[in-house]
Amino acid sequence: MSAFMSLFAELVGHIADLLDPLFHASATAAAIVLFTACVRLLVHPLSRAAARGQKARARLNPQIAELRKKHAKNPEKLQKAVLELHRKEQVSPLSGCLPSLFQLPAFFLLYHLFSSSSIGGDANTLLDHTLFAAPLGGRWTDALADGGVFGAQGLVYVGLFLLVAAVATFNFRRTKSQMGANPLPQGGDQQVPGMGAITKVMPLMSFMTLFTVAVVPLAAALYVVTSTTWSAVERAVLYRDMPGTAGVLATAG
Repeated sequence: MSAFMSLFAELVGHIADLLDPLFHASATAAAIVLFTACVRLLVHPLSRAAARGQKARARLNPQIAELRKKHAKNPEKLQKAVLELHRKEQVSPLSGCLPSLFQLPAFFLLYHLFSSSSIGGDANTLLDHTLFAAPLGGRWTDALADGGVFGAQGLVYVGLFLLVAAVATFNFRRTKSQMGANPLPQGGDQQVPGMGAITKVMPLMSFMTLFTVAVVPLAAALYVVTSTTWSAVERAVLYRDMPGTAGVLATAG
């Protein structure tokens, strides 16, 4: 693991060296943003597949409604019928989770890299690199202790919080609009137990990013903010023809 982290640190350092003529002291922060964009490009085919799956599930809603009427008194038959319908149409209700799952290793790599004081037995010099005045290895609590909310470091986090809040608000409105146009049938998803409860809190999940940015090292926070912003733009494009999204996109534009 130590050798792997050393290689990853060298990769981040090399990317930062390439970006140094443009970003100077913030070159490592720019390297993290570029690294995140590369990860999202690799995951993009999964995001497209997830979008196709969600659109397919939305098209199946009328058929599922008919199955509910047919098997209203037999939940077991209803579940089997819905499962068979999903198999026939080659639709997986879990496909939307894959893009997030495949990003977790990259996030934890950055988190570990910028939480470790040493890498491969040597001092981790990346911790001293900064985004403007804020060290990439620091956290929001460190910024509050050094100048407060509106200090040099604190303002970096204020900017990130404002960006995350704007993206989260956009995602909240889009998700609520989509859910209103494509409501989960009464009784929840027969293929995924507990999906109904998850769906109720789903519009609020984007705001959890604010908490993440506040507690992880700044480098990992940059990954989260970049990935979340990318995801909002990507979903706006991939789901632009989904019922309920047109109004949100028109208002946002």
